[in-house]
Amino acid sequence: MYNGDIENINTIAFIYSLTISMNKGIRMKILITILGILNGGYMLLDGVYVLLNGKYIGPERPGPWSLLFEKRNIDVFKLGPLFIIFGILWLILIYGLWTKQQWTFTFGIGISVLTLWYLPIGTLISLIVFGILIFARQKLGI
Repeated sequence: MYNGDIENINTIAFIYSLTISMNKGIRMKILITILGILNGGYMLLDGVYVLLNGKYIGPERPGPWSLLFEKRNIDVFKLGPLFIIFGILWLILIYGLWTKQQWTFTFGIGISVLTLWYLPIGTLISLIVFGILIFARQKLGI
């Protein structure tokens, strides 16, 4: 083995030991943070993209969520501001979570419920965050 390999193994072992020693609340916060950045960051980026380009990131036809709006005769390509707002709200949730704001639990439940329409990935992320908030509220310290 080379010295570089030993250093890499030591680094991995150190990170693993930190992860194991973290309490469950911290791990749950990290998970909500990752999911919130994925969902909120993508919604924010997609909202700006559709405002600038008249289409969403990806295929010409938006995802399954668009059917919910089209059935109500809403032009999904005009929803950029809605996506930007939802993206910012998810990022605000992360801020509230890490700074232990007293509104975080209610805000998180609200944004999770309000994002259930964002099929399929946004719905899954919302359900996971909702579940963590409900079942791990005490461990999260909120």
